[in-house]
Amino acid sequence: MGYWQAIERVLLTLWVGGMWVLGFLVAPTLFAVLESRHVAGMAMGQLLSTMSHLGLVSGAILLLGLVVQSGPRVFQHWRTWVLTGMLLLLLVGEYGLAPQIIRLIGSVAGGIQVGSPEYSQFAILHGVASSLYLLNCLMGMVLVVRGLQRK
Repeated sequence: MGYWQAIERVLLTLWVGGMWVLGFLVAPTLFAVLESRHVAGMAMGQLLSTMSHLGLVSGAILLLGLVVQSGPRVFQHWRTWVLTGMLLLLLVGEYGLAPQIIRLIGSVAGGIQVGSPEYSQFAILHGVASSLYLLNCLMGMVLVVRGLQRK
């Protein structure tokens, strides 16, 4: 295994594996063991933000590696488009949706009440963010299974 291939595998493992562990193990555990859903949500939000930043750094390095390997033909490879899509989803989630969710939660003293207009808005934003997160996890799994190296 070459040096770059080893780096690629480690970055994909940290990023994609981290997303799966965070979304499907840590989140349910936090909401199950913490007494306050608000505290669990705030903790999860911070963890998601940290994971997004890890993903942005990892994805940028992986994309740069593809550019170096493929040169001007980089955009002819499906892997480039999957990786670019994953980075775009991260940007939308971290800098588009998350600030709206945080602002909404912070604007309601004592927490969001079920049935309120704020709750409806939160549910929509959270649903979109969760769907994009799942899509990113699935796209990442494709890269983990197939790798970024041209075969």
